[in-house]
Amino acid sequence: MLQERGVDLKPDGGRVMSTVEPDQALSNGWDEGKAEGMTEPEKLLYRSNLLGADKRITNYGGGNTSAKVMQPDPLTGADVEVLWVKGSGGDVGSMRLDGFATLYMDKLQALRGLYRGVAFEDEMVGFLPHCTFNLNTRAASIDTPLHAYVPRKHVDHMHPDPVIAIAASANSKELTQRIFGDEIGWLPWKRPGFELGLWLAEFCEENPDAKGVVLESHGLFTWADDAKECYDLTVAIIQKAMDWFAAETAGKDPFGGAVQTCLPPAARRQVASHLMSAIRGFVSDNQRMVGHFADDAAVLEFVNAKDMPALAALGTSCPDHFLRTKIRPLVIDYDPSSNNIDEVLANLPSQIAAYRAAYAAYYDRCRHPDSPALRDPNAVVYLIPGVGMITFAKDKSTARIASEFYTNAINVMRGSSSVSTYQGLSEQEAFDIEYWLLEEAKLQRMPKPKSLAGRIAVVTGGAGGIGSAIAERYLREGACVVLADIDTDALAATKQRLTAKYGQDAVRGLPLDVTCEDAVSTCFAEAVVEYGGIDILVSNAGIASSAPIEQTSLALWNRNMDILSTGYFLVSRAAFGIMRRQDLGGAVVFVASKNGLAASPNASAYCTAKAAEIHLARCLALEGAGIGIRVNVVNPDAVLRGSKIWSGEWLDQRAATYKTDKEGLGEMYRDRSLLKRSVFPEDIAEACYFLTSDMAAKSTGNILNVDAGNVQAFTR
Repeated sequence: MLQERGVDLKPDGGRVMSTVEPDQALSNGWDEGKAEGMTEPEKLLYRSNLLGADKRITNYGGGNTSAKVMQPDPLTGADVEVLWVKGSGGDVGSMRLDGFATLYMDKLQALRGLYRGVAFEDEMVGFLPHCTFNLNTRAASIDTPLHAYVPRKHVDHMHPDPVIAIAASANSKELTQRIFGDEIGWLPWKRPGFELGLWLAEFCEENPDAKGVVLESHGLFTWADDAKECYDLTVAIIQKAMDWFAAETAGKDPFGGAVQTCLPPAARRQVASHLMSAIRGFVSDNQRMVGHFADDAAVLEFVNAKDMPALAALGTSCPDHFLRTKIRPLVIDYDPSSNNIDEVLANLPSQIAAYRAAYAAYYDRCRHPDSPALRDPNAVVYLIPGVGMITFAKDKSTARIASEFYTNAINVMRGSSSVSTYQGLSEQEAFDIEYWLLEEAKLQRMPKPKSLAGRIAVVTGGAGGIGSAIAERYLREGACVVLADIDTDALAATKQRLTAKYGQDAVRGLPLDVTCEDAVSTCFAEAVVEYGGIDILVSNAGIASSAPIEQTSLALWNRNMDILSTGYFLVSRAAFGIMRRQDLGGAVVFVASKNGLAASPNASAYCTAKAAEIHLARCLALEGAGIGIRVNVVNPDAVLRGSKIWSGEWLDQRAATYKTDKEGLGEMYRDRSLLKRSVFPEDIAEACYFLTSDMAAKSTGNILNVDAGNVQAFTR
């Protein structure tokens, strides 16, 4: 299989990123034994995956690769030259062979005769489908002409930070010549498209010995007539830039030196937790946003630096950067020396309003008559001195990738400002990229969000049968889920299973003893740092006990009350505090029991605690209604499959109570129900999904029995 010949991938299809330090030498990963026997397209994929596996070579989704390959025409059988080039929206580090667009080279060359000039270059994108080879459905990207018109068999276009640092310097042409000589040329800024493809073709004609070119404010192109030679060249050129910067910047204080001191790690996360839930409330007007927090060394060096405010205001340079991060970030007025978090939170509305107004003014200054409408005016990136960086986007992966892109921008600013004067793109050029009609068309083609997209759920008892079924139901609808459970082994296994299915970004696992006040506070604060806030709480942690009243010890009684009553109070209190700070409303579901409504023999402690749960939910429904927090209850009964409470003494005790054995207990429960049906974890999950979805937006204070019918548990 071709997959076995590429680099390893994460379970969610993302790339396995390099964990080496930024200043460590690049490694040449080409394995001739692995590449032997590969076709040219397979070598292209192999090269692409190798290059994309290291974020120092290119960022996620950034850059592209191509190969010109002779293949038989499916109609005539004659050999024709075919351009294989990374398709629109792909990622070189994680793509597969079907991620490449394939186009006839002779037809691409024929497009030159149709070109009407730079004012009409966007129309050339509409001709690309007419060049498709072998009915390939992968859409060709805007960068296709840049690869097609370079007269070499193999082309790499990467976005390495050190080369972009050269490209973003005020004297980038001179630096390029100084570092690379005549081996690598230079071209001034030009937006990607057909015209830039013609510029590259002309450069190659005039400089036949050049092996590549630095594009001002953009990135690096390298080329060769052999796949391995092209890969080796790309790695070598990037390494040369890295080595040059290491020598030139040795002993220099980056960004003008530090003027702020970092808080300790735990304190940084505490501040981030307070800020993220508050910011999320402001930026989620149109759709719920998900956050990401970063406090790695590169970020902390930047946010603590003297020159950070001025550099941040200049904006990013590479188009790939600001398409993900907006043109500039919002610097939060936090002082780590005084920990003025209350003042910051009080001033946050005015800071965010000022950013929105500035963004709207930028739009008004730069808009064209046919520009798309103003998009979300909120910042994507938030820089906090002494703490780190927060990013918000429509989902976790997009927020994380935005954080990675701004870290790339930080690295670029560090390099450029250390050896020259850093310059971002002009405001108008930045706008013309951000509001490019071709980009708008791509946004309009995005699929409709799932019903819980952008929602963040915490599920206690998340490693059990019911809890994990609820988590999976939410994940299928696009939510991010925090699994919280006291059983750390089961928690790890459940997280691994769900991560393998739904991706690394969508699932977190946090240990939690719901009876411990400090543990609850820590867990919920960590959940906010991981995702930015909380929209849904499913309080599901539980135990079960069975004993006649005279055999019910005080310890057994208290244990039921601690977990099933006090525990539900503690997690609800924590969730209410976060939801109130967000001011976005929310949904709480208690997984109680039929036993909370209907008495059951030999289970007084359990039944009483479950009844307390139900009444607590009613009280919270009253408190939460005024701030849009809905609180409802799901009452299961006799959920045997996958439930941990049936794996211990409870099963023996209930079997003894009803004078049957383990095998007969399930049949007994089924037969006593009105519908004569078994109840499964998936049934409880469906009820929890309904009550937390917009379908139940007008429901609070209700009880939904999922027990196959039990007349004693009827609520009316």
